[in-house]
Amino acid sequence: MTASLALSSIPSASDIPRQVWERLAPAGDPFLNADFLTILERHGAAAAASGWTPCHLLASDAVGRVVGLLPLYGKRHSHGDFIYDWAWAAAWRQVGRAYYPKLMSCLPHTPVGGPRLLVADGASAPAVRQVLLAGAKALVGRLGASSWHVALPTDEEAEWLQGEDLLLSDDVQFHWLDPGWSDFDGYLASFSAAKRRKVRAERRRVAESGLLLETRHGDQVEPAEWPLLHALYASTFERFNNHAAFSANCFADLALALGQRMVVFIARAQRVPVAVAICFRSDEALFGRYWGCSGNHPGLHFELCFHQGIEYCLRHGLRRFEPGAGGEHKLARGFQPTVVRSAHWIANPGMRRLLARHLALQKEAVVDYRGAAAAHLPFRRDATGQQEH
Repeated sequence: MTASLALSSIPSASDIPRQVWERLAPAGDPFLNADFLTILERHGAAAAASGWTPCHLLASDAVGRVVGLLPLYGKRHSHGDFIYDWAWAAAWRQVGRAYYPKLMSCLPHTPVGGPRLLVADGASAPAVRQVLLAGAKALVGRLGASSWHVALPTDEEAEWLQGEDLLLSDDVQFHWLDPGWSDFDGYLASFSAAKRRKVRAERRRVAESGLLLETRHGDQVEPAEWPLLHALYASTFERFNNHAAFSANCFADLALALGQRMVVFIARAQRVPVAVAICFRSDEALFGRYWGCSGNHPGLHFELCFHQGIEYCLRHGLRRFEPGAGGEHKLARGFQPTVVRSAHWIANPGMRRLLARHLALQKEAVVDYRGAAAAHLPFRRDATGQQEH
């Protein structure tokens, strides 16, 4: 370790001073701040009882000033981290090894990319990154973990981590990108005629249903409203025999802390909420979403989760909308297949070689899939001669 830098492991995000987050994290980020991880940990969504053990790493200089932060969790399962490694755990079992615990640098239950090694600018930044990297690898050994994973880092971080012997995995998400449309009608004008008619008919069904749609920010939702909104969110998980990680109180605290950084799309029937899509925003992008619905409302999922979000972006000057993981149905609404990457430090050399071969094949498959998916985008040939998708 660099002599002038000290490394410490912090058992709770709440123990990291707010000024550290403000100095090291991107300004306006709805997830990398003093509130998001703290609230998730406090309400059990990212806590030891739910299989997430916080062990965040801080790097400090000779005078004790924190110059680097690596959010980090020990995990005993693969739920909510979005690296899709269940098959890897099975491979470890087949050779008589334990895959869990593993270490994760990620946003719990949130498939959003961004910086993962938060380092102060300056001449010492490369040394700080090296200290955080070495600390994560050492912690793998001390905890008897199989691996350390960095979910959805920036492209620059992914390239750097690959150079530090981490393996890269590829996946596809569907992102909406705005090249400068003025409004939703302008956006639809870029669609082929048939695709445009389909979206308009879809939206018309919702408009004629009698449902009232509203968009509110977190600080505009009263705490007493969250139990009903949460019940909608939780019902989606219950239908698929899955677990809803966030509680109503967790959402209420996030809304209070994040304010304008939380965006809530609500559909009501006779004043009663029947559907909700909970999103978050930075100064550049909208991120989604936690969805829930009661009853059968044709087209409402697409309206609340996608069309309302696009309109919000156009109104507020946001150039990107990332509505969550998966979902080929997003293609028909103009969300473009986008390759995202994660990085993986595998402690055992033999398992690392095995996984490297697997990921090389996966990378080829992802490239092919992205190309095939892009062929189903709804856009027409424009005046610049761009190929119609």
